[in-house]
Amino acid sequence: MEHSAKQLAITRSVATLKTLVRDKKVPGLAIAVYKKDSWDWKAGFGYADMGRETPVNPSETRFRAASVSKPIAACALASMVAEGLIDLDASFYKYVPYFPKKKYDFSIRQLAAHTAGIRGYKGKEYALNKPFTIRESLQVFQDDPLLFEPGTEFHYNSFGYVLLSLAMEEASGIPFNVYTRESILTPLEMNDTLPEIPKIANKQQATCYTRWSSGFRRATPVDNRYKLAGGGYLTTVQDMIQLGRFVLEERFYPEVISTFLETQSAAGNNTYYGLGWEVSEDIKGRPFYGHIGNQVGGYSYFRIFPDTGLIAAALVNCGDPGIQAYLDTLVEDYHDLAF
Repeated sequence: MEHSAKQLAITRSVATLKTLVRDKKVPGLAIAVYKKDSWDWKAGFGYADMGRETPVNPSETRFRAASVSKPIAACALASMVAEGLIDLDASFYKYVPYFPKKKYDFSIRQLAAHTAGIRGYKGKEYALNKPFTIRESLQVFQDDPLLFEPGTEFHYNSFGYVLLSLAMEEASGIPFNVYTRESILTPLEMNDTLPEIPKIANKQQATCYTRWSSGFRRATPVDNRYKLAGGGYLTTVQDMIQLGRFVLEERFYPEVISTFLETQSAAGNNTYYGLGWEVSEDIKGRPFYGHIGNQVGGYSYFRIFPDTGLIAAALVNCGDPGIQAYLDTLVEDYHDLAF
């Protein structure tokens, strides 16, 4: 009976995801679902490259992680906290004194929680295609005032994570990408998660598309290296499950990461966001943490449910596919299954 229930859930999932490809909502999609101590399933749908008709391989195809990069950065920050290299409640200026002074001070914690008042993208800044280093990219937004007094409001953005990664570099003396690789990606065996480097051929990387009314076109070129911490990684669903397992099973600095998974507040209001992690509940009140990501040529979906031990990850090689409701419904099928 239990085996039949699992197969029925998978059959429904396959039908839904094939429909998304058939209806041209996505060019390609990889999905993985894991149930603690029980079972896992992963599959690919559609094409990693539509022109070559290269199928998606859920174990190997790398997609733009988009904002799922933030939980990765948060884990690197948690490692630094555990090592005593950085203080969450210290002023950002303690680590980056050369950043232009604002009307208010703000902390590392506030940057990670999106309550520091840093602005979001203007115009087409989300699609910058310049080979900025992290520090060079400050010229884009460093002269703008804070949107509000830090701690009084929540404003989701990626420039705050540019600042966060810069503070981490200054605090550790190690480039952000190197520290994250050595402290997170390698120890957690996330071997297919890495920065995207424009013009460097990567046979495992999915071609990035933009969805149009007539179908899909190759996405405009972008260079996301400067915002690696906020949305610059490539990854696979298999690696996302691996990250989720280490956090769920408390194998990664549990005394520190628990702080990152607590929802923060702004002026007494729940933000439904921790430090680099969305912290919320599903439609049935089940608590989860994870992240949704959306950027040029990429969409990501990451959910960890501590009460049921379920982890779900999905990646798509186009931006803004409008499929979160489909994925939420799909995940519902798996909560009560045990094998």
